Amino acid sequence: MTLLSVNAGRARAADYTESATGMTGIDKRPVAGPVRIEAPGAPGVGASGVAGDAVCDLRFHGGDDRAAYAFAREDMDLWERELGRELANGCFGENLTTLGLDVNGALIGERWRIGEDVVLEVTGGRIPCRTFAVFLGEKGWVRRFTQSTAGPGALLRVIVPGEVRAGDPITVVHRPDHDVTVALLHRAATAERTLLPETLVAAEWMESGLLALARQHAEKYGRAGH
Repeated sequence: MTLLSVNAGRARAADYTESATGMTGIDKRPVAGPVRIEAPGAPGVGASGVAGDAVCDLRFHGGDDRAAYAFAREDMDLWERELGRELANGCFGENLTTLGLDVNGALIGERWRIGEDVVLEVTGGRIPCRTFAVFLGEKGWVRRFTQSTAGPGALLRVIVPGEVRAGDPITVVHRPDHDVTVALLHRAATAERTLLPETLVAAEWMESGLLALARQHAEKYGRAGH
């Protein structure tokens, strides 16, 4: 399991972004050399945990439980075949492009060591937005991405900060005692919301937006989700 690239984006003006600033950092490109990764601060206040990476809409991106975003190269390759176009590392807005790691099968709360020191914790999956859709330029992209078996990629919290670089090995160092995966939580948050209460066994590790959604659904419909 390997880190293929570390990707960062500069803030750029765009008429399609939902950010109040009119800026977006979704156009991420591979960065040469070591890159510092650390906890950026509370959701709504902290931005990206990856040095040099811009987060422009703090409502939905950035903060300690969304400090970085990982996407598997294998899933990118699936999209290449489906879309009939080349997709470079970083073009899905991911900070970390991985190889050989089951990103979407990772458990919420699972921890990865990257390189010698950095430890990251899985907190959820990416919910696609209009900015992502227009940037990629694919018709019906939000629905296609949400429904795809390729998976959403993983949002990450920084447990041990440090430097990462392309070529670093990735090791799964901890898996919690439940069965809520990134893929399951994503499905529950999008297409099958009756599953949301079942995901609360992973509540202590979930990113804040998905956790609030699961709790609201459970309170309204009951913990069985009906």
